[in-house]
Amino acid sequence: MPVHSRFRDIAAQLRQRIEANEWEPGTRLPRLDDLATEYSANRDTVGRAIALLETEGYVWAVQGRGIAVRYGTMRPRRPRGDLVKRNEHATGYSFPSASSQEVWVRHGKADNTPARLEDPRLAKLLGVEPGTEVPRRFRVTGPQAEAPFQINISWIHPRVADAVAHVDANPRAGEWLYQIEKAGHWPIKWMEIHRARMPTKDEAALLEIPTSLPVLEIIRVGTSGADDKPVEVTEYVVASDRVETFHVLHREGDANDPWPDPESQGS
Repeated sequence: MPVHSRFRDIAAQLRQRIEANEWEPGTRLPRLDDLATEYSANRDTVGRAIALLETEGYVWAVQGRGIAVRYGTMRPRRPRGDLVKRNEHATGYSFPSASSQEVWVRHGKADNTPARLEDPRLAKLLGVEPGTEVPRRFRVTGPQAEAPFQINISWIHPRVADAVAHVDANPRAGEWLYQIEKAGHWPIKWMEIHRARMPTKDEAALLEIPTSLPVLEIIRVGTSGADDKPVEVTEYVVASDRVETFHVLHREGDANDPWPDPESQGS
């Protein structure tokens, strides 16, 4: 078999084995040398096969850590709705990306350290000058027993900093938003901006994905119910192969009943 086809053939066989659950998500594949021996190929050819699978989202290869099977292609994609829910038996809210029946956990430590908001796009949405130091909440979360699902970073307007200052590092989900509302901003209203982009090197490392895999970026802007000005901007970053957005389309009034005369419907 020609070399240019050989690596594709190996990739196809490895893909089939992954889809058959021979290697479960999160486990490591054999070393390149071992795979080369198994497939009677040289190491470079196997490396090209792995690189192809990485671009397809099947594996994540990290120097010194091996080749891990990813979760993205091995689990149903989660439809993402548009409902904000009050947490059961608790204060605070759960948003669409974390509102299923799955048990979610935090990966690594939470970081509630104030930081300078350098991104001019996010600063404009929050209503502050770029470089302004604001309260920041940083989390990496995901379903239990899976690789990290999303990065979420909340930037909080300085005018409501006192309302969230006493919320500890491990609050109920959305508790800090509830505290902002109690401080006179009830009810917070939200809108989202979605776009696809390539991840930064740090984002790829946190999500355990290759830098060649696009991410879905969701920017949530929360505005005060008292004055309609921003109180928080939250950025979610999710591996693109692990989520789908779901929208119900509605007709405008002038798009209804295009045949007002019943007799014309058959013509």
